[in-house]
Amino acid sequence: MSSIDRPLSGDVLILSLDDALEQARDPAALERSGRSARTLFKQGTLRTTVVVLAPGGELAEHQAPGPIMIQVIEGRIHFSLEGEEHEIGPGELLTAGAGVPHAVSSEEGGAFLLTVAHPEAGSGG
Repeated sequence: MSSIDRPLSGDVLILSLDDALEQARDPAALERSGRSARTLFKQGTLRTTVVVLAPGGELAEHQAPGPIMIQVIEGRIHFSLEGEEHEIGPGELLTAGAGVPHAVSSEEGGAFLLTVAHPEAGSGG
């Protein structure tokens, strides 16, 4: 279902993580790039996306414009942040500040929620 067919914002949204994971598991994208994603919530400066990594999947080093919070749903997810290595699993959270370079990978495959608080336009940071 495309974002046109589902709400991404509102005063109250109730989302099923099981359904979101099922919809985010795009076999073509996982085979092509080792990852797939689906935005669940997008309102104001806040974005939440479910990200699925195939076994051996990775996201090259990048930075987020605002602080991030990662919550692993399944599998083990490996994060490289500022020269430190972290591996987290279901029920664990990882946070990083705005602009912190990080890379993500999963040897066995997995899924996580990514929440980013984007800076407000014109706020200068």
